[in-house]
Amino acid sequence: MEIKELKASVVKEVEAHRNQLGELSLKIHSNPETAFQEVKAADWLTQFLAAESFSIEQGIGQLSTAFKASYGRGKPVIAILAEYDALPKLGHACGHNLISGAAVGAAAAAKLAVDQLGGTILAIGTPGEELYGGKAIMAERGAFDDIDAVMEIHPGVLDTATTEALACQTLDVEFSGKAAHAAAHPEQGINALEAMLQSFAAINSLRQHIRSSARIHGIITDGGEAANIVPAHSAGNFIVRAMEDDYLDELKERVLNCFIGAATASGARLQYKWGVRYATLLNNLTLAKLFKGNMESLGRRIFLENPTHSFGSTDVGNVSQLVPTIHPFISIAEKEVIGHSSEFALAAASERGLEGMFDAAKAMAMTVADLLAHPETLARAKEEFQNPPQTSFPTADNA
Repeated sequence: MEIKELKASVVKEVEAHRNQLGELSLKIHSNPETAFQEVKAADWLTQFLAAESFSIEQGIGQLSTAFKASYGRGKPVIAILAEYDALPKLGHACGHNLISGAAVGAAAAAKLAVDQLGGTILAIGTPGEELYGGKAIMAERGAFDDIDAVMEIHPGVLDTATTEALACQTLDVEFSGKAAHAAAHPEQGINALEAMLQSFAAINSLRQHIRSSARIHGIITDGGEAANIVPAHSAGNFIVRAMEDDYLDELKERVLNCFIGAATASGARLQYKWGVRYATLLNNLTLAKLFKGNMESLGRRIFLENPTHSFGSTDVGNVSQLVPTIHPFISIAEKEVIGHSSEFALAAASERGLEGMFDAAKAMAMTVADLLAHPETLARAKEEFQNPPQTSFPTADNA
């Protein structure tokens, strides 16, 4: 079978699973589960893959809701990643139900290419992307070893073959002070809340003197017990982001100094803990251009890069440091719809959202067929990974 005919066949295979994939995605959307609690979603996804003759390995990377589904044998090994965690209170306002539906749909369709050309297709379930960096944990534990290429799509408001993502790390902070009657004996207290507020003020001042692409944001999770009690405890959660990994290291130190200074000024005791680190995303342009061509064959206009240069972070970045990786965005809503909003959650269950999922599954399955049919293309992707350009994000020279 010629590659053109084979790619047409995998597209038809996605269409053959249209109803099943749509129902699966909507079921996950209607039953949102937050990070590392995605028991139902992981079960439904692995049931689908098992019925498609994939071998299932549960709990990979020592994460109970992670999984690896494999079909075929030998090299090359192409992996498609699935996310399925939801946001607290907002549900699937990041559209992870569509990521998982596209991933398992693409893997099932790519079996046709594996049957004809050899190799192995993997569907890897990666829980806890939101804030907890499930893939970062899995990467440290070897879950992505011996893989030749990785793909994952993400819903958005623009079709792009590459993603510009910031390195980031969370910071949990606590101040311990001393309680006292706020009116009768305030001089006997140590105000932990004031230490937190001073930290926010220092960070707000710091923002004037950092790179424009960097981000610092946070919330107070504990601000005291009552207005007439000097707060003896305060707590907050922060995220520090930067375009470059080395600048993130520098920025982390400057941010931490804001809290240390507030502790010194207030007399409160500081405790802190850095969370899992999300690495910058290395776009493999060889794979991205291949995916772009396949999306365009489906009638979509897709940019190689995002001309609006919106920033976020993803633990796919940690995977991209280990293996050639792409993380395209698929449009499911108008540009006015913002991610992590109730409006985006509605888009993730809309007809347009499902059509984006189907197209993404088709394009990824076709890209798998291309890589299996043309080993030289995969070799170029690996060469680019080993000897990356100065930037892995498209420029006028490589767009």
